Amino acid sequence: MFITEAFAATAAVTDPAVKGAFPPFDTSTYPSQLLWLAITFGLLYYVMSRVALPRVSKILESRSARISDDVNAASAAQKAADDAGAHYEKTLGDAKAIVQKSAQEMREKLAAESDSSRKALEADLNLRLNEAEAKIAAGKAQAMSNVSTIAADAAGAIVRQITGREADSKAIAQAVAGLKA
Repeated sequence: MFITEAFAATAAVTDPAVKGAFPPFDTSTYPSQLLWLAITFGLLYYVMSRVALPRVSKILESRSARISDDVNAASAAQKAADDAGAHYEKTLGDAKAIVQKSAQEMREKLAAESDSSRKALEADLNLRLNEAEAKIAAGKAQAMSNVSTIAADAAGAIVRQITGREADSKAIAQAVAGLKA
């Protein structure tokens, strides 16, 4: 029953017999509405111009200053990084040049040492070769001198073996001398 009473009270307020326009559209209330509109707008304008907008402008200025400072700091850091990069490249180029020069000097030094040791080794080998050739020539000469004796002995032995008697040593010496010429 409670609901029925509430419905009845609502029905009394919204009785179709009470007719009227929507209050904001009621022309009899226009002057008061315009007065309150002007007062509210003026008060809102005053509060916004004196309180809110100065705060917003301070915030915008501080952000602009902070952004400007950050951009300047970034520019300075970029310039410092570029300078450091250029210094690094210059130092690296100088180091490469020094290393190349040092390597070239070392190559030349090693080539000179190698050349001098090669020449010394060639001279030593040539000396040993000459000594060996001299020993070979001496051995050959000694062998050749012994060849005629060996040839004479061999010829005498062959004649003895074939004929059974001793060979004439003068005839054998003449035959061996004829072979040398």
